[in-house]
Amino acid sequence: MSTPFCRKHLSIEGLLKEAHQVFRRIPDAPGNDIALVDHLMSGLAIFGLKYPSLLQFDQDCREETTRANLKALYGIEQAPSDTRLRERLDELDPSQVRPLYQALFAQLQRGKGLEGFAYLDGHYLLSVDGTGYFSSKQVHCPYCAEKHHRDGTITYYHQMLGAVLVHPDCREVFPLAPEPILKPDGSNKNDCERNAAKRLLSDVRREHPHLKLIVVEDGLASNGPHIRHLQALDLRFILGAKPSDHTFLFEWVAATEQTREVSFSNEDGYRHRFRYLNHAPLNDTHFDLEVNFFEYWEYAPDGGVQHFSWVTDLLIDDTNLMTLMRGARARWKIENETFNTLKNQGYHFEHNFGHGHQHLSTVLMHLMMLAFLIDQIQQRCCRLFQAAVTAAKSKTRFWRKLRNRFDLCLIPNWEVLYQSIIDPPQIALGYNTS
Repeated sequence: MSTPFCRKHLSIEGLLKEAHQVFRRIPDAPGNDIALVDHLMSGLAIFGLKYPSLLQFDQDCREETTRANLKALYGIEQAPSDTRLRERLDELDPSQVRPLYQALFAQLQRGKGLEGFAYLDGHYLLSVDGTGYFSSKQVHCPYCAEKHHRDGTITYYHQMLGAVLVHPDCREVFPLAPEPILKPDGSNKNDCERNAAKRLLSDVRREHPHLKLIVVEDGLASNGPHIRHLQALDLRFILGAKPSDHTFLFEWVAATEQTREVSFSNEDGYRHRFRYLNHAPLNDTHFDLEVNFFEYWEYAPDGGVQHFSWVTDLLIDDTNLMTLMRGARARWKIENETFNTLKNQGYHFEHNFGHGHQHLSTVLMHLMMLAFLIDQIQQRCCRLFQAAVTAAKSKTRFWRKLRNRFDLCLIPNWEVLYQSIIDPPQIALGYNTS
C-alpha cells in the first residue's frame, strides 16, 4: 500500500519537533535530575495518547517498551513519575507554554493549512466562549474562584475563556491560547469572563497583529465597553443580541421605516426570514455607538421555528444575510467541536488530572489544548493521519488502536505507527496443543 501524502512540518513528527524546541527554551531550574522539557513533553504525550490518568502513564513508563517509544516518538529522554510531574508542572508559570500556540499556528500558516478556512473577505471567524476545567468542594489553591452556597459549603473551581478559529463548512477548529479565569493573587474577588475577554483579545491582537478576524460571541458580549474594545483592537464582530437584554435596540428597529425584511425558501422545504437595519444605536446609554442589526427566523417543514438575533460592524445587505447568519451560528463550534470533543472523544477533559498548590491545573489544561490543536492540524493537513482514522472507523477506536500498539510494540517513527493502523500486519501467535 502506498504511503498517503503528508506535509512534513504539519505531520505529527514535525509538530512535536516544534513543541520540543519551544519547551527547551523555557528556563529550567538547576539541580533537577529530569529536564523540564521532558516533563512538558510527557504531559503532551499523556493527552496526545489519551491516557485516562497520570497514574496510568506512570505505570506504563515502568515498561521498557513504553520508555523506548516515548523517546523515539516524543523525544523524551526520561519520563518523570506522576508525583514528580505534578510537582514540577505546579511550579511552572502557565504563560511560559503560551508561545507553543503561536509556533504551531505559524506552522499551520506557513504550510498553507489555512487555505480555504477564511470565511468572509479574507477574515477568519474567531469563536470565543468560556468553560470550566476543575471543580471541588475540598481541594483548592489561592487562584481558585469560589462559589458560596446557602448551606455554608464552598465550591472551588477554575474556568477558562477559549478562542477558536472556526468555519461553518469545516470540521476542524484551531484553538488559540485560552485565557484562564482565575482569582488574582491576593484578591478576595473572583475574576470574571468580561475581564478575561479583555486580556484574551488583547493578547490575540498582540500575537497576531495582521490576522483578519471576525469575533463571534454570545449575547453577554454585546455591550458598549466590549464593542469599543473590539474596535480599538481592529477586530470585526458578530455578537448575539437578545430582545430581553436590548429592549431599546429592538424597539428602535421596529419603529424605524428603514428596517428591511427578506424572506425566501429552499428546495429542502425550509423558509428563511430576515429583518435587518444598518446604523442603529446599541442602546440609550451608548446612543452614539452604532451597530448593524439583523435577526433570523428558520421555519422547518415540520412546523418548528427558531429565532436568533445579532449585532455586527459588518455592513448588511440582501446579498450577505445568509453568509452573516451562518458565520454567527458557527460560534457553537467552540462548544460542539471543541469542548464536547475534549469531554467525549478520549481527552478526558472533565477528569481531574491534578490540581496542585499553584499552577498545575492550568498548565495541564494548556497541555491538553495543545494536544488537541496538534490533532486538529493533523486532521486537516496530514493524509496519513486521515487515512489511519478512516481505517479505524472512529476517533475513539483510533486512539485505542494507537495506545495498544504503543504499549506492545517497539515503534521507530510515527509513519510506521499510523501505517500499522491503515494496513495492520498479520501476527500469528503460536500455542501448545499437547
